[in-house]
Amino acid sequence: MSIEKGSALELDDIQAAALQPRPIPYAGFYLALRIDDRRQGRELLRRLTPVLDSVASFDPARQVSLAVALSFQGLKALGVPEESLTTFPEEFREGMAARAEYIGDVGESAPENWEGPLGSKDVHLILAGLAPDTTCLETVLLLARDALRDLPGVVVIWQQDVHVGPDEKEPFGFRDGIGQPAIEGTGIPGTNPYEEPLRAGEFITGYKDETHGITPVPQPEVLGRNGTYVAFRKLHTRVADFRKYLHERATDPADEELLAAKFVGRWPSGAPLALTPDKDDPELGADPKRNNAFMYGDDPEGLKCPVGAHARRMNPRDAVVTGEVRLHRMIRRGTTYGPPLPKGVLEDDGADRGIMFAFVGAHLDRQFEFVQRQWVNDGKFIGAPAEKDPLIGVNDDGGFTVPRKPIRRRFKGLPPFVVNRGGEYCFMPGLSALRWIADLDT
Repeated sequence: MSIEKGSALELDDIQAAALQPRPIPYAGFYLALRIDDRRQGRELLRRLTPVLDSVASFDPARQVSLAVALSFQGLKALGVPEESLTTFPEEFREGMAARAEYIGDVGESAPENWEGPLGSKDVHLILAGLAPDTTCLETVLLLARDALRDLPGVVVIWQQDVHVGPDEKEPFGFRDGIGQPAIEGTGIPGTNPYEEPLRAGEFITGYKDETHGITPVPQPEVLGRNGTYVAFRKLHTRVADFRKYLHERATDPADEELLAAKFVGRWPSGAPLALTPDKDDPELGADPKRNNAFMYGDDPEGLKCPVGAHARRMNPRDAVVTGEVRLHRMIRRGTTYGPPLPKGVLEDDGADRGIMFAFVGAHLDRQFEFVQRQWVNDGKFIGAPAEKDPLIGVNDDGGFTVPRKPIRRRFKGLPPFVVNRGGEYCFMPGLSALRWIADLDT
């Protein structure tokens, strides 16, 4: 456990990508790199660090940025000493593939079905870039290529291009990325005025968190402080299956749209069921000051928004559930990849489309893994033990309930609408930490 140096966040040392909101629209990429030569890997960090924005230096007008995150295997490949490696948490040291069954990555989502090289020990460094459009993104790609020049011991082994359009919709056709927490000391507002800002230690190592303790810092202090953990996941979406399932069970087109909203917890526009339970309200959905300004406490039975709906599971807010909601909040970044399935199409066209998901937080187990185990793949916390998240859960016919009076609606036989194609746990170090690693001589 680290001793806190001060309550003020060192915003000039925290990578901007950890906390800064993304531009809308934007284009981006994820690169996975393997480090075969530790000295060349350190040289890459030495070149990259000067072009990485901190939270303090980030220019919202420019909206072009790079981010660097390292897996546990990457830290080893760079020569970080063993006495430092052992101070990282167990779940990070083991990696996502090793913990797949624990977090619900089973069946089609099991590591043996992942897209290579995801899940292997070759994923050492993730380089992520984003910009407002593809033209500006070329600038970011040039920075990455320049940093990799004449470094044959660092190999790009995987790339995923991503994008988010002006409507911010994910592949299922719903506005995404709405509910982000406010974090003390950042000056970055949250999206829900009814949610008190969370302590910085929930997201950045070395500061007080919601337990009133100091988030553990990997050692030495310069390596671990001002960092955060990131869980990257490539989530393939079966949009046609989702549409077909609802189409076959709806009484008419209006009922089909309502059922889709009940599964998700919001209407396609982003308008929440909690505020407009009977019909979509595009004006509300497009208003960032209103589309997340709600709680669930006045809807205990889920008559407006089902208690098991995807959005409500991911953040139960003030609803009565087992556990303390504020201990499991996280920054969630969802980025679309692949072409959209044309509206109204009910047959799969074979294209790979989905979401590159990134969790950001200081507690992998208490935040990301807890949500996966308890809120996504279990229903005990909402009093429905057999039910799982109807959109992203590992559904084994526990079904999904839509409360309604006088008679509720029950849906069985949910196919897997989302399949994990692979991912990894990474540590996004502070800028001082990247310089420390680059200067190692081991």
